[in-house]
Amino acid sequence: CVVKMVQKYQSPVRVYKYPFELVMAAYEKRFPTCPEIPVFLGSEILRESRSDDGAIHIIERSCKLNVDAPRLLKKARVEYVFFIQKNTVNWKERTLHIEAHNETFANRVVVLETCSYSVHPENEEWTCFEQSASLDIKSFFGFESTVEKIAMKQYTSNIKRGKEVIEHYLKELISQGITFIPRWTPPAACGQKDERTPAVGHDADDVPPESGARGTAKEQTGSSCPPAEAVSPDADKLDADYIERYLGQLTPMQESCLIRLRQWLQETHKGKIPKDEHILRFLRARDFNIDKAREMLCQSLSWRKQYQVDYILQSWRPPALLDEYYTGGWHYQDKDGRPLYILRLGQMDTKGLVKALGEESLLRHVLSINEEGQKRCEENTNIFGRPITSWTCLVDLEGLNMRHLWRPGVKALLRIIEVVEDNYPETLGRLLIVRAPRVFPVLWTLVSPFINENTRQKFLIYSGNNYQGPGGLVDYVDKDVIPDFLGGDCMCTVPEGGLVPKSLYQTEEEPENSDHIRLWTETIYHSASVLKGAPHEIVVEILEGESVITWDFDILKGDVVFSLFHSKRAPETSHKEATLPSTSAAGDNMQLIDKSWVLGVDYSRMESPLVCREGESIQGSHVTRWPGFYILQWKMHGPLPCSGTSLPRVDDVLASLQVSSHKCKLIYYYEVLASKDFRGSMSSLESCNSGFSQLSGATTSSSQSQTSSHLSR
Repeated sequence: CVVKMVQKYQSPVRVYKYPFELVMAAYEKRFPTCPEIPVFLGSEILRESRSDDGAIHIIERSCKLNVDAPRLLKKARVEYVFFIQKNTVNWKERTLHIEAHNETFANRVVVLETCSYSVHPENEEWTCFEQSASLDIKSFFGFESTVEKIAMKQYTSNIKRGKEVIEHYLKELISQGITFIPRWTPPAACGQKDERTPAVGHDADDVPPESGARGTAKEQTGSSCPPAEAVSPDADKLDADYIERYLGQLTPMQESCLIRLRQWLQETHKGKIPKDEHILRFLRARDFNIDKAREMLCQSLSWRKQYQVDYILQSWRPPALLDEYYTGGWHYQDKDGRPLYILRLGQMDTKGLVKALGEESLLRHVLSINEEGQKRCEENTNIFGRPITSWTCLVDLEGLNMRHLWRPGVKALLRIIEVVEDNYPETLGRLLIVRAPRVFPVLWTLVSPFINENTRQKFLIYSGNNYQGPGGLVDYVDKDVIPDFLGGDCMCTVPEGGLVPKSLYQTEEEPENSDHIRLWTETIYHSASVLKGAPHEIVVEILEGESVITWDFDILKGDVVFSLFHSKRAPETSHKEATLPSTSAAGDNMQLIDKSWVLGVDYSRMESPLVCREGESIQGSHVTRWPGFYILQWKMHGPLPCSGTSLPRVDDVLASLQVSSHKCKLIYYYEVLASKDFRGSMSSLESCNSGFSQLSGATTSSSQSQTSSHLSR
């Protein structure tokens, strides 16, 4: 765990598949000295007592230890470290309780340790072992940090050694033909028992110092011996075999962090607590710093409860649009047994999906994928007989181009990454990116800062056809699982995607999936209605310096005229409702420019009006020159008054025919960036340069401002 002046350790439950009495006999062989544990130099009995019936035997001894820090000890004029250990064996209850504390440097360093041997609750022929310890360094001649590191190193190494020693003496006993030692019985019941039991009792009582956390020998750290079915002896405790079977190889201190965080959750979160593999992911994400992992996990648990994420696999039903246009799906597993998810990002119309479904639905879909991934990991753990705690993602970027660098889409992607990083840490085992085009470095530059460093190290990127052959996909995915579209023989059912029809874009700000709480209270896109005589306007306040206003909107119904104005006065908000009987309320229609304002006096135009036809996508930006209030305006387009000598334009005549609907609809997004952030960045204009749309544009500029607007049909 994290290095602090106070350290704690808690072991899992280690199970010896031998009776308590035989384990005690093996344990006794470590006294008074133990060649198997060089750090333990010997012990001296200080006090000893027995109950009248011999069932309880208490022994206290001084234990002499050699610590791997001779220079430091010589500076302190100390050759060895002494510990006091008190052992209480109860032959009737078949338990041994050990308490140890340091005698050397007791006024500067406090080491406390407790250990216990007891009968397995489900199998009386097995013995359980647990231990806990704490180290509190108050002062040590300015070497506090050094002492702590030495102590932790000594302590964790002795934990493993202690287990090996117990197993060694158990095998020695068995080789000597000692495979059974009778249990204790009261003297009145059988006088002969009293002669045999004290011998075993004395052995078990001569317990070496359960070396206090630092510098003392960790001899009696038992552990499960022969492999057997991993069964936790107590629902509230973790078995060492269970950890190895279902969670993987952990160091003693990593085991301790897991157990301590789990115990804290049991004490503070009454009811259901996360699965052990879920807790372990958060510990890994914070390098087993308990405090940081606890904070991250608690925030995630609150988030899951607030948005009912635990039930998302039962409640979430992807819209038909996602089934058809979302180019991702599960596909067998990789060579390590991890579930394999394939995402054909280059074939996905991310822009269309965001506009048709909104980021809320996309986020819920991504969350359901992560929940499904965790479920598949558990299933594969059972199938393959080894811990599978993460999944692999294979991303095909063929077709990726500048449309994927469309700013609102990347913004939605970053939001999703943030949610996933915060709530599903360490679930991604490997990310294989194939057929990365030249534009990929631009996307990577934008996204990578938001991805955890541990996650970034799991990325493998192949450009062109480099993924084929040795060193490519075949190193990570079996050849018979590689999808056909990547040159393999396996048919893949992942949708091919395509362009989402604009007719499916959302037109209203109605709540998505109203049967659940919204994960995001704000949406990237907003919808608006434009009525005849009632334009829709939004205001952006620029306080100082050069800034860039960017916008992106789609005309879903009717034709509108887009304008950008500037005013030094703050406009007042007023909502308008439709006055025509055939129309409903204007909804999000908002007017800001007062009718009393005079163009050129109270406000000024920043660019020529831009006529936007139904079905067009408009992206643009404006570099501001002055502080003040900038007003983006959409108003219904109608035929311009024409002079007596000019004939009406065909476009104007067609537009006039659409006015009968009395209502235009659009969805829009806007953002303000500092000029330095905008320069060289991915602007919304780049989305037009794609195979999905034809680009036409008009650009106006002056000495006061720079504005550009682009259209895609």
